Amino acid sequence: MNLLFAALGVLGVASSGPLIAATLGATTVSALAIAFWRNAIAAAVMATPTLVREPRHFGRVTGPEFRWSLLAAVALALHFACFITSLQLTSVAAATALVCLQSAWIAVFQLFRGTRHRWQVLAGLGIAFGGVVTITGFDMGSSPDALLGDVLAVAGGALAGLYTLAGGRARQTMTTGTYTTLCYGMCAALVAVLAVFSGQPLVGFDAVGWLGILAITVCAQLIGHTAFNHLLATMSPLLVSMIILLEIPGAALLAAVFLEETLPAGTYAGLGLILAGLAVVVMGQASGLSRERRAASAAGTQTGEPPSDRLAELGTD
Repeated sequence: MNLLFAALGVLGVASSGPLIAATLGATTVSALAIAFWRNAIAAAVMATPTLVREPRHFGRVTGPEFRWSLLAAVALALHFACFITSLQLTSVAAATALVCLQSAWIAVFQLFRGTRHRWQVLAGLGIAFGGVVTITGFDMGSSPDALLGDVLAVAGGALAGLYTLAGGRARQTMTTGTYTTLCYGMCAALVAVLAVFSGQPLVGFDAVGWLGILAITVCAQLIGHTAFNHLLATMSPLLVSMIILLEIPGAALLAAVFLEETLPAGTYAGLGLILAGLAVVVMGQASGLSRERRAASAAGTQTGEPPSDRLAELGTD
């Protein structure tokens, strides 16, 4: 059964980039409309069980919980704006790989917060960002638009890392349903404001456009993320993190098959470097946490690292 959920999760998140690119290319749907509706629908879906079972949870949100949730929502809204726009400028494979650097960005942010990483993490960061240089170097020679798309995807990955860290702090004391409802709802509201100022419509699309929005929401948001949430209850965070990395080759394969996307050989080399580097980062983080637990156990203390310090957080695409 876990294998089935893993397959559904990978297929769901890997389909995000190709589905968004196809919807933007074949319909009049705007980038911010996709971000708005996937968050608005997800907020409604996540709110329903909490409203039915524990409606008082929403009235118990504290000031710090709200502020962390708001920071996560702002980061998520800007992440979607960057990532979805990048899919209009660069390849699906490159955009997906670059935005998946969120795990690496989390490690970088932790460095600035004083965290001392194991050498494996630092080596993995070097490998992953070497892949970034490889991809952007090839796109620099192809077109300015592709290079801009790469930059937006990298920014989207950094924002996703910030979203994960802020969300991890909020989820220390909030239930998943309460947090996701609040975060996704505020994110949708922020995206709506961005849409007004940028002049991008949120409604008025044809049937094919609405079908694309629904497919993105169901496949990427509900099936993909829900499957990984289920796996976190039955599998180790490290294993789930490694499975999520399959989004990178999965998105490249789907784009090649359904969008007939072809890439220079050097770009594939960059994708491989990013995938390998992120795998080293995740394993290095897990090794460090395991060592801390053993040390704390030997000292007779108990560890409970906050979710923000784990690289097992779910992707945002």
